Amino acid sequence: MMKVRAINFINKHWLAISIMILAGITVLSLAPLKELPEAPGSDKTHHLIAYTALAYPASLRRPAGWETIIILFAVYSGLIELIQPYVNRYGEWLDFFANLFGLLLGSLLALGTRTIKGNLTDS
Repeated sequence: MMKVRAINFINKHWLAISIMILAGITVLSLAPLKELPEAPGSDKTHHLIAYTALAYPASLRRPAGWETIIILFAVYSGLIELIQPYVNRYGEWLDFFANLFGLLLGSLLALGTRTIKGNLTDS
C-alpha cells in the first residue's frame, strides 16, 4: 500500500511541505532576473502546477480553517503579481488566474485522493 503511505506522509507533514512549496514559489517569483530563463511549457502552465502543488497538502489534510489557508494562498499569489514589477519581473493578471485555477485544481485533486484513500482502506 505504497499509495496510502505517501498520502499518510503528506497528511503528517502537510505544513512543512506547504511552507517549502510556498518558499520555492516566492523565490522563483520574486528573484530579480536580467531575462527569464528558457523553460519547457507555457508560463501559465508553470503557475498552474506550482499552485496546484501548494494547495494539495493543506486540502488533503484539511486542518481547522483549511479553507482560509487556501484563500490566504490566493491573496499571497495576487500580492506576488503586484510586487513583481518592482523586482524586474512582470506581474500579469493571467498569471494570477492560472494561480487561482491551480489552487482550485489542487483542492479538487486532494478531494479525489481522500475519496480514493477511503476506498483503498475500506477494501
